Amino acid sequence: MPLEDGDPVRPRGRQVNCEVRGVPRLRGMWDPSLRGKEAPGGSRTDVMAEGWEPGPALGDGDVTPGEAPQQAWKSEGALMTELSELVQKVVKSSSWWERHGVDISILACSFLLLPAGFLCLRSAQAVPFLAGVLTLGVVHHTLTVKGSHLASHNALTESKSWGKLWAIFFIELCSAFTVEQATYNHVKIHHGYTNIIGLGDSSTWKLPFLNRYVYMFIAPLAVPILTPLVALDLLRNVEWKAALRTLCCMFLGFYCHYWLLLHVSGFQSPWSALLCMLLTRSLLAHPYIHVNIFQHIGLPMFMADRRPKWIHLMSLSVLNLPRNALLDWSFGHSLISCHVEHHLFPSLSDNMCLKIKPIVSQYLKQKKLPYNEDTYSSRLLLFLQRYEELMVHAPPITELVGIQ
Repeated sequence: MPLEDGDPVRPRGRQVNCEVRGVPRLRGMWDPSLRGKEAPGGSRTDVMAEGWEPGPALGDGDVTPGEAPQQAWKSEGALMTELSELVQKVVKSSSWWERHGVDISILACSFLLLPAGFLCLRSAQAVPFLAGVLTLGVVHHTLTVKGSHLASHNALTESKSWGKLWAIFFIELCSAFTVEQATYNHVKIHHGYTNIIGLGDSSTWKLPFLNRYVYMFIAPLAVPILTPLVALDLLRNVEWKAALRTLCCMFLGFYCHYWLLLHVSGFQSPWSALLCMLLTRSLLAHPYIHVNIFQHIGLPMFMADRRPKWIHLMSLSVLNLPRNALLDWSFGHSLISCHVEHHLFPSLSDNMCLKIKPIVSQYLKQKKLPYNEDTYSSRLLLFLQRYEELMVHAPPITELVGIQ
């Protein structure tokens, strides 16, 4: 429901270090890069998901009388250029270990923990058994969330060939999803159109027929079941070779997990093994769902033809959560405490996002741009209090397309 001309701006979410109110609205200005592009389902979306948008060129009728949008837009392009140069200096001065090695080591350690997890499940005593469940649950989410996320952005390696192989392994074998659809939905749509209504507004996470308590605390348990079902449905949109590859990888991943539970962990019945699979795969499903909605929904939302330029859109529409040892390990810094940095520079690894965090936060604050931060508990309380507004009804449009 876009606001009519004259309607007040309704900025949403908690803005830290920069206030949104009082910022002028420049109507009639839109991004020419969207001209001629259609939304998915139509479907042409050639967006710059792995970088920032170049300096805009104003079309006829884009100038509002009495304002100087050309200077403002040039300034916006210069801001991203300046920040990119600062970040690039850090990246160039960083070793391979900092750029990729740290995150690869975390994933490798997770693999090494698998035998211990399966063997702990052999125990008839509660403490070792629960330790096995915890170990396998953390390892599963590290591989499927952190590994898949880094692989989708080709942040695990600088080689495109190896990047494709890692994407197939983490996204299809471990996560039971298809690489093509995962990359399209996350990299092309979510990153290319962050908080743009109908495109990258996180609407895929909304289930408006569920009440707040079911959605926030019960529905996440079904993520391990819903994920492969959604993936199977999306296979209709990919070539048959990719669909066949995905089906083989999905089957291999599930069967290996099931076989290890029967033959290594010693489960006596198929149903007990399947129940254990569900338990371990849903161990961190609650924070997984919560993180996906906390960091975007409730912040300003925009129309595709009325949105800020890149650096402003990312600073307005993305939020960082505090560091958390468990979630940092399982999900990665780029999904928790460095989400703003990740959206500005999506091809960087988790460790590099953490390294550039002081530079990005300081730069945005110096330029008086929003740098959104909030606690997990605060966001949880917000969503419980405003669930109908944020998750059931379409969020109101923020007509905030010019920032000075």
